[in-house]
Amino acid sequence: MLSRDRLLRGALALPTAAYVVAFFIVPLVVIVVYSFARVSLVTFNISFDWNLDNYRQIHDPLYFDTLVRSVVLSIGATVGCLLLGFPLAYFISRQPRTWQRVLLVFVIVPFWTSFIVRTYATVNLLEEHGPLADLLQTLHVISGPLMILYTPRAVAIGIIYSYLPLMVLPIYVALERIDDELLAAAADLGASPQRVFRRVTLPLALPGVAVGCVIVGIPAMGEYVIPEILGGGKTLMLGNVITDQFLTVGNIPFGSAIAVVLMALMAVVLLATRRFTRVETG
Repeated sequence: MLSRDRLLRGALALPTAAYVVAFFIVPLVVIVVYSFARVSLVTFNISFDWNLDNYRQIHDPLYFDTLVRSVVLSIGATVGCLLLGFPLAYFISRQPRTWQRVLLVFVIVPFWTSFIVRTYATVNLLEEHGPLADLLQTLHVISGPLMILYTPRAVAIGIIYSYLPLMVLPIYVALERIDDELLAAAADLGASPQRVFRRVTLPLALPGVAVGCVIVGIPAMGEYVIPEILGGGKTLMLGNVITDQFLTVGNIPFGSAIAVVLMALMAVVLLATRRFTRVETG
């Protein structure tokens, strides 16, 4: 018989389990089922005849190019966040405790503003005659208008700007946990500061790097708001295509198939990251 403690723990977990099943497992199963259906674009009636036509349609250059663009922008934005976030997190972790708290507040402050408001603010920053264009012209970096808005570069900049704090925080946590005595011991054994960083600091920070890459790369791959605003409808990602299929075209089965492919890509990235982290820390 089950002990009273196990029954109590099960009862406490029941509301959370019910919530996950109702709002995650069931919708996921529904999307997978719809991805094998077929819709009549005349009557919009959906028939469940369990075919793979929706998945085959993804090979169409129109949609496959969007898939590739989503992966490339996601990887590029993740790398950009890592290149900017790691030095910042390292700098914060090396400061006195009081200054660490102050600097972390500055990192978190952007989250106090609406995500959409911040994205529209980026539009004003990147427009042809905006503040960034004026600065670059003053520095003689460019001689004409800044032609970057509504391009893939603008989308990448928007993703990096929006998700950078999500990269900084986990890396900071990993770096802050490194015992200073380990660094001192490595220095006492004759290691240069560069070697201490390569052989001690960086390996111990890899779990934070992996977590940061996951929480930036996975949502960036399915991003919708940033490509819609900064891309101007010209630089589409999978999130935009899925929305169009559901709300505009009315092809729910094909939109479901794209969503399943997107979730599969995210699952592969997550599993690969976990495996890499285990190998590095094991």
